[in-house]
Amino acid sequence: MEVFYYLVFGVIAAVVAALEMSKRNEEDRINTSSSYNEMIALLGAIQSLFEASMYTFVFLWTPALSPNDEEIPHGFIFPTLMLASMLGSSLAARLMARSSLRVENYMQIVFLVSAASLLLPITTSVCLRGPGDYIKGERGRLVTSLLHSATWFMCFEACVGIFWPSIMKMRSKYIPEEARSTIMNFFRVPLNIFVCIVLYNVDAFPVTIMFGMCSIFIFVASILQRRLMVISENPKGEERSPMKERNSEVDPLIL
Repeated sequence: MEVFYYLVFGVIAAVVAALEMSKRNEEDRINTSSSYNEMIALLGAIQSLFEASMYTFVFLWTPALSPNDEEIPHGFIFPTLMLASMLGSSLAARLMARSSLRVENYMQIVFLVSAASLLLPITTSVCLRGPGDYIKGERGRLVTSLLHSATWFMCFEACVGIFWPSIMKMRSKYIPEEARSTIMNFFRVPLNIFVCIVLYNVDAFPVTIMFGMCSIFIFVASILQRRLMVISENPKGEERSPMKERNSEVDPLIL
């Protein structure tokens, strides 16, 4: 029943966001060029895919590290994950400070590393199992060591730390400020629906399936990031800023 309510409110939010976007388009507050709109769509899809995987990870890292309800040092592991995220944010600041390095370029690598960080614990767990281990309710549980899984999870959190400042920079670059919140809220609708469905059915799917799905989502985000990088380098001669379009119309009159 809770999922039904989430879906209803999600659809309502999507309709409101679509109407608001239509209104802004009629007022010519955002550019309507094909490459510009494609970049906005790619950026929104990238953020939704990565955030959906990140929020799913937030709810599943504890059962992943204690598959048999073992006692684990939460007071040590959680601060360590947050430290890894902070280090990732510090690294992102250094990367963005380099004029020779574009955000669109290194974010593709970040997404690939993130996908591998969630996939490798699953791969190792499957390799350590025998065919007879997938019985008696044990299927889908990670059997890797605590240190092994926690290390890859810290790597993922470091990528999350790089993701936030980098995605904010790309949003400010490609999405007009007056329409930014509306557009990004529109893309958060499927994200929230997915997370709610995962939480509602968390006992129905094995942890390995959940992490594998998240890894696939982030891998798709890396492919979309590659497309965004190509388009941003070659915008087909179209202006990406409404202000630039106005200036191009005024300049001939000045001459």
